[in-house]
Amino acid sequence: MTIYFLSARTAALKADGIYLGLIDGFEKFLECDPAARHFIEIVPDGEFLPASFILGAEFLKNPPDFADVYTGDGEAIIYIKSFTARGGGLEVIAQSRISPDGGLFTLFYEGGRTYVSFDGRHAQLYETGGKFAAASLKAGKIGGRPVMIAEGDGCICIFSEEGKRVFQNAAESYEAGEKLKTVTAFATAAGCRAECVFAYDGEEMRLESSVTTETREISDEIMHFAFFESVLTRADCTKYLCDDLKESADKLRGFLGEFVDVVVPHSRFYLRHGEVRAAGLVYPLSRNRFVIKYYAAELENGKICNITECD
Repeated sequence: MTIYFLSARTAALKADGIYLGLIDGFEKFLECDPAARHFIEIVPDGEFLPASFILGAEFLKNPPDFADVYTGDGEAIIYIKSFTARGGGLEVIAQSRISPDGGLFTLFYEGGRTYVSFDGRHAQLYETGGKFAAASLKAGKIGGRPVMIAEGDGCICIFSEEGKRVFQNAAESYEAGEKLKTVTAFATAAGCRAECVFAYDGEEMRLESSVTTETREISDEIMHFAFFESVLTRADCTKYLCDDLKESADKLRGFLGEFVDVVVPHSRFYLRHGEVRAAGLVYPLSRNRFVIKYYAAELENGKICNITECD
């Protein structure tokens, strides 16, 4: 089995004490028996502790909090998404209350991770992710109901008056008023951009409308990636389909399932399957665990006329 390693930070990869090179957004791989056990050490650049673990069947089935595991087509990808900072300690980033007698919201950084805690009638603690490491807290109202908004780097997190997290998503910009309005830019081939409207009833945020547009033209070589990404982001995918398939466009999501990302196949995929127009669709299995299924698109007169899963 081929195991690929990726890292959120530039890091040195060692397997059984042997240095294999540097990883970040560019991977290194290891050929191994999935039933075997190998000691893996990933040493990041900067003031962070190494991530060490025994690689085996149990790790691939139940990855720890610092890693995501993706499997598919006889391969596995291990993405180290967070590292623990050296020295530990807690650093308060921001604190605020919705009202003078309300519970206290604290945004803080500890051990390389960012959290929001709520000290009120019911104590709450949520990990928010690295994009909130320099965030701010701002009290506001949505639909006339009080909320606390954490504004991160290209994303927002919203909490109810009782400290419950009711929304967290990427947002290029947002507007909080009678409704919550967000603009989200996706990292897609066609530059998809979604404008969404949510209603809030004090307990949960409910999507009322969403319009996704593509902001740039794409070349024929990557047209199939743009198609799958348009299905994912709810953009107009019919522009990529032949007339016969356009009639069934509303059934595509049911056919493809609830995938959460689109990825480029590895070079070994093409060695096995040939020069097909394929993309990997990522499906969640369990906590930190995903499966990648590959789908090929057949073209006729520059339009997609058939979609099949690669065996």
